[in-house]
Amino acid sequence: MNEKQTILSASTSPTDELDVADDSEVELREFQIPSELHGERVDRALAVLLPEFSRSYAKQLLEEGAVALLRDTPQVVQKASAKVKTLERYLVTLRPTPQSQAFKPEAMALNIVFEDEHLRIIHKPAGLVVHPAPGNWSGTLLNGLLALDDKAVMLPRAGIVHRLDKDTSGLMVVAKTRVCMDALVSLIGDRAVHREYLAVGYRAWNGPRVREVEAGIGRDTRNRLRMAVVDLDRVPGKTAHTTLACLGSNDAACLIHCTLHTGRTHQIRVHMAHIGHPLLGDALYAGPMQMGIQRQALHAFRLSFEHPVTQAALRFEAPLPADMTSLLLDLGLELGVVESM
Repeated sequence: MNEKQTILSASTSPTDELDVADDSEVELREFQIPSELHGERVDRALAVLLPEFSRSYAKQLLEEGAVALLRDTPQVVQKASAKVKTLERYLVTLRPTPQSQAFKPEAMALNIVFEDEHLRIIHKPAGLVVHPAPGNWSGTLLNGLLALDDKAVMLPRAGIVHRLDKDTSGLMVVAKTRVCMDALVSLIGDRAVHREYLAVGYRAWNGPRVREVEAGIGRDTRNRLRMAVVDLDRVPGKTAHTTLACLGSNDAACLIHCTLHTGRTHQIRVHMAHIGHPLLGDALYAGPMQMGIQRQALHAFRLSFEHPVTQAALRFEAPLPADMTSLLLDLGLELGVVESM
């Protein structure tokens, strides 16, 4: 049985993990159900006992007949809702998948703004995917973290506790220990990690200088790649709150200081589009117009929180990247207001 430690994978749909690399590369794992899992569904028990795979993959293993209850004659278990019992033994047949093979070290240059024994602050460039996913199984920040620190393999997601979209630049915090990671997750859940962004939206700013946008976000029913503002009484979604403050505006565009109070997928992009100011360069929410920038004009420029171990007050800032600086100059929006923040 392979006892090596591996990284927790992201939750994915079953189809994300269907393609096996080589049927000849098979790993057999045998488990005995511990008392704390007595009475649990077998798919949940497998997700606990196979921490590098998602629960959806555990269900897939069951459907494929890859899970057997070991008795005098092994009995294949395919019903995800079947209950497990203490001391029962199970044999699971695992084959390599794109997802399981994605979590490999890949050396890359990372811009580390701050580092101590507990955490790192990283300035992520636009174009870098944070976590392996369909279409991006390599070359991600996670791969770079594994190459940077061989102890990162012991942490779920190599210590990544929050994400930035591929084409959003800026600051991220990454844990180096499990204690720090758990504490950071709690801080984020308690909204004690403060994340501020600079965004450039289409058209002259409309309304008061500061706007509080509190609008639930869920999957766009017309386009599954997009998120949308939804009525949470009628459609699945989550509450979302963003403070938007206009720093400068002209007939073409507006420069906005965005403060996240929740961390929903595409939150700033969705809220800005919802109020009539989709981000420049955002092909998903604004269409093909770019006005001089090849990605959404969004930069995570400030990150502040209390260090979860030392309790020191931490505050970091990342200057605007060259493409956004050039964009503001071309649009005639003042850079001075950004530099004085």
